[in-house]
Amino acid sequence: MTPSLPAAFLNLPLAHRALHDVADGRPENSRAAIRAAIAAGYGIEIDLQLSRDGCAMVFHDYDLDRLAQGAGPVRALTRDELRAIPLKGGDGEGIPDLAEVLELVAGQVPLLIELKDQHGEMGVTDGQLELAAVEALRGYSGLAALMSFNPNSVVQLAELAPQTPRGIVTSAYDPAEWPELPETLCGHLRGIPDYDRSQSCFISHEAHDLSRQRVQDLREAGAAILCWTVKSAEQENAARVFADNVTFEQYLSPLTS
Repeated sequence: MTPSLPAAFLNLPLAHRALHDVADGRPENSRAAIRAAIAAGYGIEIDLQLSRDGCAMVFHDYDLDRLAQGAGPVRALTRDELRAIPLKGGDGEGIPDLAEVLELVAGQVPLLIELKDQHGEMGVTDGQLELAAVEALRGYSGLAALMSFNPNSVVQLAELAPQTPRGIVTSAYDPAEWPELPETLCGHLRGIPDYDRSQSCFISHEAHDLSRQRVQDLREAGAAILCWTVKSAEQENAARVFADNVTFEQYLSPLTS
């Protein structure tokens, strides 16, 4: 039986890559940003990449260059090597792994975890990142949900952790914005054909495309609709007409009592 997405994921706005703001010493996916989101009472969205030694690292990009004081692929380095590389715009803290983040969050707020597609082609995965994420989550008593742009990854998660809520990150898949994917694959993914196959209970969809009929048909059929990434109160108001919750950054989404 497909698990449902807990209500907290719909009631608390989700801080994109945690409540990050480098002007205040809080880089994306950092411990500082996670602490800030917890203190503010927001849900948290984070990203996972795989280390060379098979650990789930909390980091968005495939390469270190933009976000950390390093260069080259995340996957080329071990967990300990990555933990020693400072994040740019922070207080010297290194890249955290998922186990450390789970200990930090400790069930205080819901945690939405995106597994990044490891080969950039949305194809069948080798299962290493999925397994690393599931192993880190084993025994975690807080609210957590898993998702990926790659539907094959979500299928893997359904097999490895059938009781954990999961969903597909979806998009308008404009080929101009996805040059790494064949146009035919963009057209295929645009239809969200793997929702049932992956035993998903939600999607997190591109905010400006929420009104599309396929998205609203899924909502009508009972799927929870999250969205990415809202960057102003005006955008949030528009998104909430078509979505159950927002993933936000660059402003503070209002919390309802």
